[in-house]
Amino acid sequence: MPLYDYVGMGADGATVDGRVDLPSEADVALRLQRDGLFVLRVTPADEEAAKRSVAASLFVRIFGASLGRRKALRHADLVDFTRKLSMMLGAAHDLDRALRYMMDVTTRKAPRAVIGQIRDAVREGGTLADALGRHPESFSRLYVGLVRAGEAGGTLATVMDELSRYLERQARQTSEIRSAMVYPALLAVASCVATVFLLTEILPQFVTLFAENGARLPPLTRGVIAAGDFLKNDGLLILGVGLVAFVCGRTALRSLAVRRKMDGLLLRLPVLGAICTDVMAGRMTRTLGTLTGNGVALIQAVQMTLGVVENEAGKAALEKALAAAREGDGLAAPLAATGVFPRATTELLHLGEETARLSMLALKAADIHEEQARLATDRLVALLVPVITIVMGGIVALIVTALLMAMLSLNDLAA
Repeated sequence: MPLYDYVGMGADGATVDGRVDLPSEADVALRLQRDGLFVLRVTPADEEAAKRSVAASLFVRIFGASLGRRKALRHADLVDFTRKLSMMLGAAHDLDRALRYMMDVTTRKAPRAVIGQIRDAVREGGTLADALGRHPESFSRLYVGLVRAGEAGGTLATVMDELSRYLERQARQTSEIRSAMVYPALLAVASCVATVFLLTEILPQFVTLFAENGARLPPLTRGVIAAGDFLKNDGLLILGVGLVAFVCGRTALRSLAVRRKMDGLLLRLPVLGAICTDVMAGRMTRTLGTLTGNGVALIQAVQMTLGVVENEAGKAALEKALAAAREGDGLAAPLAATGVFPRATTELLHLGEETARLSMLALKAADIHEEQARLATDRLVALLVPVITIVMGGIVALIVTALLMAMLSLNDLAA
């Protein structure tokens, strides 16, 4: 029989790896599940398979980007895949028929190829979770873990329905925030372009007129003209310095310590920090509630949740709480002690631990934070638009005032 290498996770969150002699990957997964392990990866261990794996890996690294052999699914494709699979399984169709239907109705090549590979793996006797796990560029550990839990508990249709709603909600929240910020961003860019145009193109035409008449210009006019000259003569220098600063900032943020400090500072900003905190807390509790509600143990659920927390300060706080939870201290109290997540989050999680309703109350907390993030974003947009308009109007008024004062000085000279 072939040999397989495996990596699993125990109830305490510790990873376990080894090698077994079993007929198929599905048998390995069943053995690990019977032993109380959460399956993370199962791969062939025989020499020929290893050689093929190394060769395939090298080929993909050299040619994969240009040939597009393992393109990741777009988020929209992932949502569509999950929704359709949930619909078919909910209608009591078997997995093979559901995947065949999805191949028939999918027109784009990339998702069709991925679905075909998943179907082939399932028809060979593997589980859906194992098939999805072969495409880590498309399906996250969270996704694969939920599917595995659903298969183990016989609730795959329910899990896919919850996954579909989870991904759709996540996509909708991201889209709402981005859409809300489009208008203020465009207004800010337009204001900057208009200001630069006034200072570098319109103002110099009046400077020539003032110079020809030998007028003594007021200090405000001289200051505005100096600003226009600076932008016109040293604009490329400013752009270059900005570009260098951007590159240096990006490089510095690659350091975990720097990124953690900057993310912590971001969470403490007056208005934007509250939005970022609510988005982070909402995503964390939504993921935690979805995982624990589908039978995933708390330690494993928190480890998977770490993957969806993008803020490094929040991730560090969750890691501290995870370490304490492994020692039996629970999750809510250590998380509250970090002071990173909102008090409403930790209080609801604490109540959920006390009443054995962690999943339900985590999802309630997610609803609260997502709604707060939406309202705060609306307020921020409502604040930004008039502020940008007032600032732009003030700059234009300043330039016009400077020109009018210069014109009056010309009149005084003529008199």
